[in-house]
Amino acid sequence: HNHGFWRPKPLLDTARFTLSFNSRRRKNHQDSQALWKHETVQKYLETLSKEYQQVSHLLSADSLNDFEQRTLRRRCANLSPIAAAFQEIKEAEREVQELEAMCTELDSRDEKQLLELALEEKESLDKKMNMLCRKLFQLLVPKEKYDRSPVILEVTAGRTTGGDICQQFAKEMFEMYQNYADYKRWTFDIVNYTPAEIGGLHHAAAHISGENVYRHLKYEGGTHRVQRIPETGMSSRMQRIHTGTMSVIVLPQPEEVDVKVDPKDLRIDTFRAKGAGGQHVNKTDSAVRIVHLPTGLAVECQQERSQQMNKEIALRTLRAKLYQQVIEKQLSQEQRARKLQLGTRAQSERIRTYNFTQDRVTDHRISYDARNIKEILSGKEALDKLINRLLEFAEIEAVTQYLENLQALEGGG
Repeated sequence: HNHGFWRPKPLLDTARFTLSFNSRRRKNHQDSQALWKHETVQKYLETLSKEYQQVSHLLSADSLNDFEQRTLRRRCANLSPIAAAFQEIKEAEREVQELEAMCTELDSRDEKQLLELALEEKESLDKKMNMLCRKLFQLLVPKEKYDRSPVILEVTAGRTTGGDICQQFAKEMFEMYQNYADYKRWTFDIVNYTPAEIGGLHHAAAHISGENVYRHLKYEGGTHRVQRIPETGMSSRMQRIHTGTMSVIVLPQPEEVDVKVDPKDLRIDTFRAKGAGGQHVNKTDSAVRIVHLPTGLAVECQQERSQQMNKEIALRTLRAKLYQQVIEKQLSQEQRARKLQLGTRAQSERIRTYNFTQDRVTDHRISYDARNIKEILSGKEALDKLINRLLEFAEIEAVTQYLENLQALEGGG
């Protein structure tokens, strides 16, 4: 304000974020509590807390005009939940410190039972602290533009010398996401399904809608690797482990995708559907393939009996893919160092490995191991836990990167 009116300090700015999962220097900040204890975080939150008190005090002044009132109320609304969460964590931290002090004094045999109770209480408080820290960092990190959007999810089997394990794995993965959609109470509509001859899957796509779908699935995009002994053939008898890959692409699809497509730029082919869908699939040319000639983008739909309905769904998917090009430009401008989805589908770019012989799933971006592959592939609680760990790590990365930038700016004057 020209007359020396209060100026707001910026909250975290998405344009500065570098959500790089591969950074080794993040080891000390792998959970929310560890980041909370960082001196820069404490200093930053103290500043926001003081600013909230300042804004609250200014709002009680009678000398403010309408513009100043609106500006302060908006800022107050932004800061209020952050200040409240900050104080809540401070109180929980004091409780933990009191318990720790009490535990150091309880070392005689007579007090063993009391010590056990105190340690249980401390464990419960630690969980509460982590939950509160996570909530605080979620408040600090702005929601991404497309987090609430539905998505188009595509799976494609890779190539391997091992035969059909890629196609089988692609089918299992597609079913995993279908089960996960059911677990999250989302709607899962199959848009395209191209089965392999030996019971696996070459390619499939689905439209998934519901609450915060893109937020939960955005880090699933990339190359997924499988290591397993085939169930049939010479390798199964020799107990030889084969390695294969499949790729996942997740495209946010805002409800209103305003992309103009000139009918002259489209080549529309019809063909007989194949795969899951009932007896009608091989009787009529109901499946539709649309090719966008200027870009070479191609989409297929065969889920409906009606050719017209398949055409409408395919057009909607094509618009989503064209819109994705716009989204990628925006994201690359905002987050230049962050890799989007998959690159060449090379195994070196894998984001996750599913090792059936060791019954282990490893997410390489966050060095996270989970046991029991069947539980992960069931698409329920175990997968949800892994996805939430990715989201928490991304939030921590965002806050850490911002504070490092802040320190660099302060250090450089």
